[in-house]
Amino acid sequence: MASAPLPPPVSTLLRILSSHPSLSTAIHAALLKSSSLSNPIPIPATALLTAYSNAGLPGAASRLFDEMPARDAITWNALLTCLVRHTRPAAAAAVFRGMAASGFPPTAATLCTMLKACSASRAFRPGCQLHARSIVACHGDVIMDTSLVDLYMSCGLVKDAMRVFMLTKCPKDSALYNAVLSGCVENGWFREAFSLLRWTELNGTSLTCALTACSATANLAYGMQVHCKALRCGFDSDTIICNALIDMYSKCGRITGARIVFDRMSGRNVISWSSMIDTYGRHGHGVDALELFKMMEKAVPLVLPNAITFLAVLSACGHSGLVDEGRSILHLMKSKYRIDPQPEHYACLIDMIGRAGQIDEAWDLYCSLTTSQNKCSSAIYVAMLNACRVNMDAVRGKKVAVHMLDAVPQNPAIHVLISNFHSAIRQWSESDESRRFIVEKGLRKEAASSHVSVG
Repeated sequence: MASAPLPPPVSTLLRILSSHPSLSTAIHAALLKSSSLSNPIPIPATALLTAYSNAGLPGAASRLFDEMPARDAITWNALLTCLVRHTRPAAAAAVFRGMAASGFPPTAATLCTMLKACSASRAFRPGCQLHARSIVACHGDVIMDTSLVDLYMSCGLVKDAMRVFMLTKCPKDSALYNAVLSGCVENGWFREAFSLLRWTELNGTSLTCALTACSATANLAYGMQVHCKALRCGFDSDTIICNALIDMYSKCGRITGARIVFDRMSGRNVISWSSMIDTYGRHGHGVDALELFKMMEKAVPLVLPNAITFLAVLSACGHSGLVDEGRSILHLMKSKYRIDPQPEHYACLIDMIGRAGQIDEAWDLYCSLTTSQNKCSSAIYVAMLNACRVNMDAVRGKKVAVHMLDAVPQNPAIHVLISNFHSAIRQWSESDESRRFIVEKGLRKEAASSHVSVG
């Protein structure tokens, strides 16, 4: 009688687990049969926990942790990493406290993981406490400093992040430079970002950050220099960098430059197509935007448009007065691609048909949307109010203004729009009343800003 096949050794199971985390459940069963999970040395259990995390099963990882007979610092860190990775900051904080209560002092890896959780949730005060603990425990290294820079940048504290960067005693690596560079760009510190580029090792992340800064400041000269660097460093086939180049040339008003980058791309994704369509739309080339959308539908390999793509096409139609084409695009979005239009899509359509003088159709669409709580938003209110202003429809405009004030009464921008509407229809007293309300309530409208590149 043939004997039953021997189960694979634990080392083999762990190798399979590392390369195929989707097999976690099956290997879990095999490890249970071999009694490996009851081992006082929790290496197999920790590997299984990590595999559950990589497979997107944080609940299974937590249950496994609770069932483990023995845990070490690596096991606690593995669970923390799992919870932070799957955006469970409250659970991660509870585990962090449990780790200390169990007699395991936080390691450098523990503090870096918790700093990542604080960065994601912009938890400044707990992050400062972790910073203090890292100083007391002498856990300072480039990885810790990178995590601290991420924390302070995510909380908008650029000066504190720059102080950590400047006081870093160990050799700075590209990850630290990239953290400072991306943080400066995200917080609008563009001059500091451009200065850092002189000392940064150019890679995909740093080039993308530099192009983002050029786009935000409409700095074509720097943008073209970064483009040259990308070409020399062999990043001309990188899809992410090419998408950033398209956006940069678009923001700088160079449609031809954006199209050249687009045409030379070896692999285009939905962001590439959407960005180029948006470039044509924002510069009034609605027909070109529609033609490019038709090319996208026929492209090989197939790239399916998403909601952002359709928003770019609708916006392009609106800026060019292509009302019939805009209606067709919205119908195509629903019928062929089964994408449910969001309020911003309907706002584009209302604005489009309102500018074309078809105020009755715009009003009918607006009324149908206001009856649905899921389809109404401030963008739709604004689009309808602008349509009433363009068509000098005082009666409907006043109704929309009432709806806007009911929905967002404390938004100063809404009161400014209502005031402008009353001014357009020459109702000066109502216009002054809206402005006076802003002053009396102490509301502050966010100031507009522009960037101009000189020289």
